[in-house]
Amino acid sequence: MAWLLEEVERDWLAEEAKRLLAFGARSRHPDGGFGWLDAEGEIAEARPVQLWITARMTHCFALGELIGDHRSHALVEHGLASLAGRFQDRDHGGWYAACDSDGPSSRVKETYGHSFVVLAASSALVAGHASAAPLLEDALDCFEQRLWSEEHGMVVDAWDEGFTVLDPYRGLNANMHTVEAFLAASDATGDPRWRERALRITSRVLREYAPEWQWRLPEHFDTAWRPLPEYNRDRAADPFRPYGATVGHGLEWARLAINLEDSGGSSADWLADGAARLFDRAVADGWTVDGAPGFVYTTDWHGRPVVRQRMHWVAAEGTAAAAALGRRTGEARFATAYRSWWDHIREHFVDHAHGSWHHELDSHLRPSATVWEGKPDIYHALQATLVPRLPSTGSIAAALRRERDA
Repeated sequence: MAWLLEEVERDWLAEEAKRLLAFGARSRHPDGGFGWLDAEGEIAEARPVQLWITARMTHCFALGELIGDHRSHALVEHGLASLAGRFQDRDHGGWYAACDSDGPSSRVKETYGHSFVVLAASSALVAGHASAAPLLEDALDCFEQRLWSEEHGMVVDAWDEGFTVLDPYRGLNANMHTVEAFLAASDATGDPRWRERALRITSRVLREYAPEWQWRLPEHFDTAWRPLPEYNRDRAADPFRPYGATVGHGLEWARLAINLEDSGGSSADWLADGAARLFDRAVADGWTVDGAPGFVYTTDWHGRPVVRQRMHWVAAEGTAAAAALGRRTGEARFATAYRSWWDHIREHFVDHAHGSWHHELDSHLRPSATVWEGKPDIYHALQATLVPRLPSTGSIAAALRRERDA
């Protein structure tokens, strides 16, 4: 697609990636891992160090290393050491959700965070870090033994510390990021099993739940994988389990479906068709629907806005999905959306004063902190600068390595 190859656009994306990585480097925590950054780019000392942030940032710096960022190698090593050190539970297996100066501050074993451990280790291994291999082996074994449900073809959501009590909640968010992680693991190890499991998860989402719910994805389920459409109605703006349909997840699933198809996950058209339907529903329900530019965070089951805050990650995933679908279909409407959303990001989200992107704006496009405080990580924004410049096949790290080595 010519609109993805324009030199000026590619140069801007490359410079923005470098800017994001420079900002992210400030999150290196002296006790290990990567801390939560505030709006000005300082570590929020009162917050414990989160597994999901540490793993996502380790992944980001592995991508940075693959594009030649000079500081990223040491930051990947720092992240790997913390994932194999303060976060890993050597007694019971798995990884603690959060740590502070006294040790684990949250001992729950969340699949969401574990998916990013797989992603971080996979990307680091692709970038050439030998120490990532045993970490990846341990993480995949944890999925095999504890987190993957062969019966349902999905992953569970959370265990207690000793893997003795399984939370009855089931969620799509952990499964979505597991799809990304399994694609990365398959690329890093050469084992097709992980791609096949990514396909099983995606098949259930795109061929069962999405059509039944008019392509507004239910996020919350019981133990039998029955949707819970009223879940968290009284906590609609929850950052991880909001009520209703999450607009950005429709876009993110769309992009991952194209990644899966292009990686050889399936030769059938249902992946691309489902991706386009998810994309169209997210745009119809979410984009400029309340009188101001931007994507709303969530809607109800009739497509009416519930939480109107604009999240940077939704706009980022929108550009990535538009790039992937535009390359797959050749349809001009994806180019139009892609350009429009990047214009919106540049004008409203990119923070030239303090670095990175504002993570949240209110419905008047002013910086807000209703759902997210500060700028916890660069994961969505960085990937948005890379996806348009790469083939959609499999994982971003593997695509970057192929481009580097070509």
